[in-house]
This record gives sequence, C-alpha cells and structure tokens, in this order.
Amino acid sequence: MSATSTASLPTELVLGNVRVETPVVLAPMAGITNAAYRRLCAEQGAGLYVCEMITSRGLVEGDETTKKMLVFDELETIRSVQLYGTDPKYVGQAAEILCNEYGVAHVDLNFGCPVPKVTRKGGGGALPWKRGLLGEVLEAAVAATSKYDVPLTIKTRKGLDDDHLTYLDAGRIAQESGVTAIALHGRTVEQAYSGTADWDAIAELVAHVDIPVLGNGDIWEANDAVRMVEQTGAAGVVVGRGCLGRPWLFRDLAAAFSGTPTTTVLPTLGEVRTMMLRHAELLCEHMGEERGCKEFRKHVSWYLKGFRAGGSLRHSLALVDSLETLGALLDELDPDEAYPVSELGAPRGRQGAPRKRVVLPEGWLDDQDGRGIHMQEDANEATGG
Repeated sequence: MSATSTASLPTELVLGNVRVETPVVLAPMAGITNAAYRRLCAEQGAGLYVCEMITSRGLVEGDETTKKMLVFDELETIRSVQLYGTDPKYVGQAAEILCNEYGVAHVDLNFGCPVPKVTRKGGGGALPWKRGLLGEVLEAAVAATSKYDVPLTIKTRKGLDDDHLTYLDAGRIAQESGVTAIALHGRTVEQAYSGTADWDAIAELVAHVDIPVLGNGDIWEANDAVRMVEQTGAAGVVVGRGCLGRPWLFRDLAAAFSGTPTTTVLPTLGEVRTMMLRHAELLCEHMGEERGCKEFRKHVSWYLKGFRAGGSLRHSLALVDSLETLGALLDELDPDEAYPVSELGAPRGRQGAPRKRVVLPEGWLDDQDGRGIHMQEDANEATGG
C-alpha cells in the first residue's frame, strides 16, 4: 500500500466545452483502446477515454477497416478520437466527418508516433519538424472542429532526437492555431519507448504556452501521476502502457486527484480474474465471441504479469476461443494470491532500445518550413502513437 498526497492538484480537466471529472486521459493505443477496453477503464473511474488512432484519408475515402474502428460503447458520454494525417485537406475533412457524422465531442491529432512506417512518410513524430506544414494541418483541423464547438488537441514528442527538438515550436504553433491543449510525451522519436521520460521538458512547455499541457510518459502508478503534475505544473496526465492489464489504475488515479489523501488497495488474483472475465465479455459483446476471445488473448500476459500462474495455463489462456473455456481456465487461478508488489512502478508493454536512426523522407531535415508540402497518406494505415 502507498499513500498519495493531493495538495494543490487539479481535480478536473477542462478542454473547451468538454469537462472531464478527473484530469486523466487514456492514450490511444492501436489494437487496445477499442470500445470494450474504454468501457472497462471508464467503469473504474472518470477520465477522457480516447479511441485508437484512425487515419484521416481512410475516413474520408470510406475505408471499411477505418470505419469499423469507429465504434463507441452505448455508455460513452464523451466520444473522443485521435486522427493521424499529413495532408491538411484530408485532416480537415476527416475532423468534420467525426464531428458531423459520428457525434465526436473531442478530436486529438497524432504528432508523436515513432513507428518507422509512419515517420518515413513525414507523419507522426516527424511532422512537427516542418513548422509550416504543422501550422497548415492545425489550421485546417481547427477550422473544421470549431464549426461544431468541438475542442481540438494534439499529442507530440520532444522532437526527432536530442539534436532536433520540436516541442516548444509545436506548442507555440498549436496555441497560435487555436488548439485547445497539447499533450507531450517526454521522449524523442529516436527513443521510441526506451529510456526515461523527460518530465523537465513537460515543465518547460508548461512555462512556454498559455494553453493546458498534459504530461505523458512513465506513469505506472497513481503516485507517478501526482509527482508529474506537482513537478511540471501540467493540467493533467495521459496514461498509456501503465494501464495494460491494470484497468483499475484509473480507479487509483481518480482517487489520487479527488482532493483527499488516498491509499491504493492492490487486487488479489481473484479480483484480477474477475476483471479479465469482464474485459473478455465486453470484447465479445462488441465484436462477437470468436473475435472477442481472439482479441482478449493479447491481454493475458499483461494481466498475469508477476503472478505465479503456470506456463501451461498461460499457454491455454493465450489460445482461448470461447467465454466458457476462458471461465474454466480462470477458475484454475488461486483467487487468494496477493498482487506481486515487485511489479509496482515497473514499465509495462513495449520498451525496446533506442532507434539507430529515425527513418525520415529524403531531404526532410533540409528545411523546417514544409508549407505546401503534402505528404502521401495511406488510407488504411493504423498504428500506435
């Protein structure tokens, strides 16, 4: 158990006309933050739960894969979607479709993805290097969303690498373009998910702009979120890998920001089992049992990380094909086993090593304007940010 201080912490997050009871945002994660997972996390505590990233061109051209990702749970009170795009025309049109046809109340733009297939086309974390292009994209998106009084935010990284930092320029351009808030992941594209997030950069951005700044990176426990906000002055936090296999983290975060001292109560394996079954049931409800069970498989190792569950049981759970089978296998777990405290504060999900080099379009670093340069944008490219 760990006590959490709550002195001078924000108790809500205000993004334009969207008011979130807790200053916590679920980061969009490809193949993870679907409607079922967003519902599961929202059942634990208040926050802004963002749909996995979709491509602007895919939405504009009616790509079926893209449209299937835009599914919302019936209890989602604030529909929030992250867009990826490099062409102002497509980004603007996609933002308007989200507002007009899907009833989305919040749009976020991805300028932080470090995946090579994205950066080699000038997208994700590569795009802010081109300040002119960034301004064009933001102006088009703000023009579209403002017609519906929908707040537009962006998420970015520190820069390409330590020699090519972009976050201060990105913050200034975002503010000048009418963006409501900016989230900063305290790593460079080169770092990807390795190393340690630079919270000092988040604090520097807070001092540099007047719009709200959200901090992202290395939030594994509620105490981490509190420390980040206290150290940086951020208006809230964005949580990604820390909630993998631990949706109750949002319960702890809601408590930590509630304004009263709180104590984290760790779940037993029996309580984790209940959460796993609930997750699988929601996936099956939204996708059908066969696909839902297949989607659940990737989550097994995260839920059981650090527990003593045997290899053969884990293997069987990773091949589960029905809720009945899942329930029978989960019954084999020891419900009284205590949560492995060794896992507290430890990184979860992908980490890896820094990239040997950031993959960029040819000549990308030659100038920092890029105004009028519209990069090729795939219609069905979905990835994480």
